[in-house]
Amino acid sequence: MKKIKWMFGMLLLTVVLGLAACSSSEDDAESSNGESGDISSDPSNINIAIEQDFISLDPHDVGDTVSIFGTRSMYEGLLGFDENMELEPVLAEDYQVNDESSKFTFQLREDVTFHDGEPFNAEAVKANFDRIMNEDLRAANNARYVENVEVLGEYEIQFTLSEPYSPMLNKFAMILMASPKAFQDDPDNFPMNPVGTGAFQFEEWNQGSSMVVSKYEDYWGETDSNVEQVTFQPVPENGSRVAMLQTGEADFIYPVPHNNVEELKNNSELVIEETPSTIARYVSINTQKEPFNDPQVREAMNLAVDQEAFLAVVKDGYGEPLSSTMSSQTQFYQEQELFETDIEKAKDLLADAGYPDGFSAEIWGNTASETSTGMQFVQQQLEQVGIDLEIRSMEEATLSDAIYTPETAEDTDLQMWYVSWSPSSGDADGATRSLFHNEFFPPNGANTAYYDNQQVSEWIDEAVQESDPDAQADIYADIQETIYSEVPWIYLGTDTILSGHTSSLEGVYVLPDGSVSIRNANVN
Repeated sequence: MKKIKWMFGMLLLTVVLGLAACSSSEDDAESSNGESGDISSDPSNINIAIEQDFISLDPHDVGDTVSIFGTRSMYEGLLGFDENMELEPVLAEDYQVNDESSKFTFQLREDVTFHDGEPFNAEAVKANFDRIMNEDLRAANNARYVENVEVLGEYEIQFTLSEPYSPMLNKFAMILMASPKAFQDDPDNFPMNPVGTGAFQFEEWNQGSSMVVSKYEDYWGETDSNVEQVTFQPVPENGSRVAMLQTGEADFIYPVPHNNVEELKNNSELVIEETPSTIARYVSINTQKEPFNDPQVREAMNLAVDQEAFLAVVKDGYGEPLSSTMSSQTQFYQEQELFETDIEKAKDLLADAGYPDGFSAEIWGNTASETSTGMQFVQQQLEQVGIDLEIRSMEEATLSDAIYTPETAEDTDLQMWYVSWSPSSGDADGATRSLFHNEFFPPNGANTAYYDNQQVSEWIDEAVQESDPDAQADIYADIQETIYSEVPWIYLGTDTILSGHTSSLEGVYVLPDGSVSIRNANVN
């Protein structure tokens, strides 16, 4: 199977804020200059600076948020999400669902072509699903209940599920349509040469440097865009992204560092956008490894880490405590009682677990500036109860390999991972199944806590077969209460998304799931 590639003392506050506020050196700033400056000099070309690079551009084999919105810039699904994460028709004009949520019939648009000129029709849709389900690609998780795909006509297709599955419409919105000619004629090169139906088409991807898309002149839909070319540029260092926005080298940056918000708001030529998000930020704890297999240890860690201080130090107050296993913006969210910081109780729990003097451990994370600050914060908080935490920062692709390559909990070296998760499908199942179901340990899913509660797994399966929203809400309430109390994570916070753009740019925005939309990019 292929790998699935998220009040304490003033001294600490001052130290960590100082780390968060550090800007790049002149060498770092210069390294983010170059060709992208030339791109921004043409008003029909815009430059978007993002925190991380794309891992893959195969629309059927991406799992991280950045790669997802990279593919969405070129690809579309039968359905999609609007700015508020509400479902809307895209390549399908209409659809019907039977009462059991086990049969879905779509009427497709008839005026769509792929970027290579190939026609979009029901046979193309079937070819995409055949690829997804037969090649063990990441998108197979979204299509796991699809039992049969039947072409009813040139522009009509029907999906029959193996069992009722109420969130399936959201999953259809996550499955993007690629040109069958592209992935059938040259399957090895297809991931590096995307061919979709979107308003922008692929030009080039220089990994670690830039990914460029250009306007597709034969696009089927109407857009407000007058932009000819968009360049995505990975810029992990916060100060460099801010400098690029201030100098006009970037037209849009995401995320905006929290400690730069007020400064940028004072610039009349710039606009800072704040978006409530479905992003949950936490430290995943490997519950299968000692000493983390003891729930007393995990509870002690949560009692030692102050969520309000986390938001103040790492997020400059932008966000809210993580009061469940999902963001308050997610479907069927149920608020839980927060862990109140209590250092003495945390020490007592560690002593009861056999660690009166604490222990040493390792925390992993990517190389982004905010991640480094967040891990340093967690390190200093846990130090108060005797836990000596070593920080290991890795490039995103290296980190993904280290986490998702091992076949079992015993094989992995992972102990703790500073990460975030956002359900790109917008539903509670997307916020729960891959993270907590016991069939989704890596490499099969994102349950990197190796959390194993059979009752919870059964509830997760039961919830998606229930068509009554009230009954679903009750099941998800039980799921959240149980998981939250068993502490497979250190709960940190949910994000307020901060993005920035020039006042002349409109139509580029960040959705609540953290993905960037460029479909209606417009420069005044």
